[in-house]
Parts: sequence; structure tokens; C-alpha cells
Amino acid sequence: MATSPTSRGTLPLAATLLTATIALYMTLVAFGNITDFGTNQQFVRHVLAMDTTFKDEDLMWRAITSETLQDAAYIAIIAWETVAAFALIAGSWLWARRDQRRARQVSTYGLLMVMLLFGAGFIGVGGEWFSMWQSKSWNGLDAATRVFLFSGVVLIVNQLSGPRTESSST
Repeated sequence: MATSPTSRGTLPLAATLLTATIALYMTLVAFGNITDFGTNQQFVRHVLAMDTTFKDEDLMWRAITSETLQDAAYIAIIAWETVAAFALIAGSWLWARRDQRRARQVSTYGLLMVMLLFGAGFIGVGGEWFSMWQSKSWNGLDAATRVFLFSGVVLIVNQLSGPRTESSST
């Protein structure tokens, strides 16, 4: 009788390694934003100020020009990235320990945090509400899309991995 990828352990291994990859990425992103605060601070300020968009008067009312509010948004982003990184590190550790139920749960939280940040935050709010797509110099949509899609693939692998409950095997 042929064994499934789950019973051979290849899906849990994939979940471990892919979750660890996103954990590493988010750790480096958060670390970079903390240790080189000014670089992405300028990015956030320009996106929120909408100062490199087409400056359509019907949209410019959305702009946030207060540096205090811009910096508060940036600090909130960094905090979110940091919590997501810790959740993904913990999920990776649990996958490595073969605690698949808890690994899947914790990893799911971390991956959803990443997907919400890059999907809802950067693509939705930054890209559409603040018209980041209009900017030639401060446009992070391609990078956000890559991270969103990669995190989604990892989330799917996490959900496919490991033993199923009685109700899901029927």
C-alpha cells in the first residue's frame, strides 16, 4: 500500500522549513526596521503623505501629513512584524519538535499576521487607499505581493501537514 506524503513526514518537513523561512524573513525585516529606523520611516512617510502620487484632488484628502501619526503607524508596523516573527519562530520550533497540532496553530497565527500586514496593510491600505501604486519612487506593491503569496503558500502547506482529526478524515 502506498503511503501519503503526510504519513512519510514530507509535508511536516516542508511546513517546518517553509515556516522557518518566513520566520527568518520577518525577523530580518523587523530587525532591519528597528536598527535602521530611518530608511523605511521615510517610505511610510511618503506613502501616507501621498506626496509622490498623481496628487488628484479627489484623493489627496486621504493623505496623512502629520509626522507624529506617520511615525506612530510605522512603529505599529514594526511591532506587528516583531510579534509575527516571534510567532513564526515559535511555530518553527514546534514543527521541529513534531508537535504538529500546536505548530500548525501557532504558525497559522504568525502567517495570518504576515498576510494581513502585507495584504490588507501594504497592498490594500497603502496601495489603494494611499494610492501607492501611483508612485514611481515609493511603491512597495511588488514586494508586498511576493511576501503575501509566499506566506499564503506556506499557510496552505501548514494546513495540509500532519495528522487529521476524526471529523476531517470522513
